[in-house]
Amino acid sequence: MIDFYIEFVKNNIILSSFIQFAILGLLGEYAGIYVSKKRISKAFTLPQALLKSLGWGFLGILIKYAFTGFVAFTNGLIAHHLLPSSFACVWIFSFFTSFFMNTLFGPQLMFLHRFIDNLIVKRKGFKGIEGALKTLIWFWIPAHTITFTLPVEFRIGLAALWSVVLGVILGFFKQKSGE
Repeated sequence: MIDFYIEFVKNNIILSSFIQFAILGLLGEYAGIYVSKKRISKAFTLPQALLKSLGWGFLGILIKYAFTGFVAFTNGLIAHHLLPSSFACVWIFSFFTSFFMNTLFGPQLMFLHRFIDNLIVKRKGFKGIEGALKTLIWFWIPAHTITFTLPVEFRIGLAALWSVVLGVILGFFKQKSGE
């Protein structure tokens, strides 16, 4: 089964990124809602859920490009002696790749994600975006540090799984705050 997954990801880079995020991103939203309300809730209409899934898939493609680009970015900084060559160590390299990606690209992705969500559910504004942006520091930088230690074929899949994990964590926060 794992060999099939690896081959599918290698041979369908963009499609596999889309599919993994379309499924797991939406699952993360539902998991967060379930945890916060302690019951299955009809959070979205079927058309909204389908559109959200497409939105997540689109974000998955952008994230795949960002992963590739920021690995090259960090390698370029090392190659041009803007970071020490000792930063090529897997964990240090992974941390800095995650740091650069989540500080330079993460905020734009968060705003785009919220914009897409707002279009789908016909909501205006960016209420709560501050909390979403804070996840870049306390969740996404550490999570993607781990992600970048893996072989390329597993990175997008883990990133999509992190969306489920974050959904559950945020669901617990909402539950505790009484939202």
